[in-house]
Amino acid sequence: MPSFESFYQEYPCSYNSPLTCDRPFQTAQQIKGAKFCLECGFPATLPQQAEIKGNQGTYQIASFVGVRGLGRLYSGIQLKDKQPVIIKEYLLPNRSFNESETQKRKETFKQVGGVSLADSRIQNFRLVETKEAITDEKGERCYLITKGVEASQTLGKYLIEKGAMTSIEVREVLNQGLQTLQFLHTQKLRFPSNQTQLGITHGNINLDSTLIKVENNQKFSIYFCDLAIWENLFLPPIIAQPAPARPEQDLESLGLVAFSLWAGRTTNLSSNQPLNPRDNQQWPDSDSHLKQFIYRLIGLETRFDSAEAARQALLKLPKEDQGKSSARSPASQEIEKRFPIRLILLLILALLLLGGGIWYWLWSKKTDSSNQYIQWSKLVRNFSEVPNVPSGQFTYTGEKDSTWSYILTQPVDNNHLGDLLTRPKSDATATFNYESVLSSNIDNPIKSIEEVQTSKKDFAITSLVDNITDKLAKKPVAYDGLLVFVAFNKRDSNLASALGGEISLEQLRQIYTGKITNWQQISPKLPNLTLIPLAPTEPEAISKFQEIVLKNAPQDEALFKANVTKLDTTKTQNQIRSETLKGRTPGIISFGIINKTWTQCTGYPLAIVDGNKSAIQPLFQRRDRRSINPSDDLCQHDDYYVDVTTFQSYPLGYPIFVVYPKDSSRLPGGSTFAQMLTTRQGQCLLSKVGLVALQPMPDDINSYACKSVP
Repeated sequence: MPSFESFYQEYPCSYNSPLTCDRPFQTAQQIKGAKFCLECGFPATLPQQAEIKGNQGTYQIASFVGVRGLGRLYSGIQLKDKQPVIIKEYLLPNRSFNESETQKRKETFKQVGGVSLADSRIQNFRLVETKEAITDEKGERCYLITKGVEASQTLGKYLIEKGAMTSIEVREVLNQGLQTLQFLHTQKLRFPSNQTQLGITHGNINLDSTLIKVENNQKFSIYFCDLAIWENLFLPPIIAQPAPARPEQDLESLGLVAFSLWAGRTTNLSSNQPLNPRDNQQWPDSDSHLKQFIYRLIGLETRFDSAEAARQALLKLPKEDQGKSSARSPASQEIEKRFPIRLILLLILALLLLGGGIWYWLWSKKTDSSNQYIQWSKLVRNFSEVPNVPSGQFTYTGEKDSTWSYILTQPVDNNHLGDLLTRPKSDATATFNYESVLSSNIDNPIKSIEEVQTSKKDFAITSLVDNITDKLAKKPVAYDGLLVFVAFNKRDSNLASALGGEISLEQLRQIYTGKITNWQQISPKLPNLTLIPLAPTEPEAISKFQEIVLKNAPQDEALFKANVTKLDTTKTQNQIRSETLKGRTPGIISFGIINKTWTQCTGYPLAIVDGNKSAIQPLFQRRDRRSINPSDDLCQHDDYYVDVTTFQSYPLGYPIFVVYPKDSSRLPGGSTFAQMLTTRQGQCLLSKVGLVALQPMPDDINSYACKSVP
């Protein structure tokens, strides 16, 4: 498939990729009922609770999931029976498709969107089950309603998170994939138009059109989706429509998927070009029989006649270790006989020592890996296991524009965090209601603490605890922090690259007190450009910035107020986008809380240098397990994450506390709520809405969105 950057060129997206850009989603979040991106006019994402009416029922949007192939994904439910569904939204934007093209493709989509067995049998052949294809008759959208494959992800995301598969795992992917292709190529299938056909080619097999569902015992199932017969309908007219695929092309595509999974990447590490299966150095050397089999699949050696023939050959392949020991020639056997016994014994001894060393190294690494999750393993599993929950209604508080006030409004697990935490333990009568307060002095936002001290509220959640009295207790429940960002445009040279992706606390102090006013004062390599320091509007964020960067120095705080404009983080990002679209390099630098700054690609979050220490970048690229750099594509949000261990030493990070009275005569609502937030379930929920967990969580927990701790 062509790059997304060659699609929808009629829309002036600053990242040349309207489908994967985050701006259409941000527009839908900010403006109720918005139908188009504020920046370029591309169709905005669908809002929560939006309903789509089809012939088989009405479906309701729960949340936006992301982009797969040529469409946007949403989780949802069928209203009639409340069954979960996945809704794939395809777009026919009017600047890219004329009226005639749009109508023709809609009609075709209704006829071919989904396949089933012609004889109406229900059989799991690992093709994602389609419910119906729906078109918006007056609009630019079409929808494919499918049954969700629980706890699944694309092979592309699996590869990023888990790395290379073993040869045994690759064989299983091939086994299941060939079994499904055998079914697709030979069975009599029915389309929504009731037309039947003997066999169909997939035509679009790749890492993103193949889902993997991993079971608890590490077994997995592979599912195909996004068949070319309907997916290609939504290629913009400027992209040449591919010729109809042939069965052997499905085999070749499956072989290339297997090659990438086995190699553990899709590009050549040295050239950053797509992997070339003709380059022998790109292949693992652990299973020569599997390599030869994939060669045949992709056509580098004699092709298989069919998916069935390929699968039979796969099942007959010698096992990996058999292949290594069965290819000795008579000459090598003769040499073996004449080899001196003493040298053989020495060789065996050397191998034993080497093997012991390798075993010790692997064991110690495994021990180190296990040790980092000791804290996690000690946590109570979920809310329902928290003991001694008191009965009653508890009212707690926080500053009106604080991080906590914001994250309670964020969607998580088809709900909002605030709703989930109102009654976290369903079998208990305790309810926790949040009421924010606004400090009269925004430079000293401590109203929430005062509400607890005067018994007006049961407890508070805040990061500002320096001046609490000894009558109050505090318990950390997560980390928050500030990210400092500058304009980022992946197409052109930018400030992030010129800065080397980092900035120091001292440079920030001088910038925000007006002592540095031009970027060239930091380095002659930077452009001769006026420096525009901005700050967010959250008093809590500003207070932490003044504490950490300005050291609460009164003179510096006064200069900060005199030199710095406060602007909502989203508006700052919009201003950067606007400048970029006009072809100008914005001289803006700003900062904001993690939740509002890390899942966007307008500003690049800089690593922070504290004195003589090394720069710390808490955002990591998922695939290579390394900190991000300015060459990374930040629009691919699921490709990076906050590394918990690194964040614990990040200079602009700080804990968020539950603050509650020590008075034993008052019900322990605050301490109980803190207990719940520090369960595995609580830590998972807080991680999903942009806070950082108190301890590292195992990858399998993160990968499947904490499904194992409901």
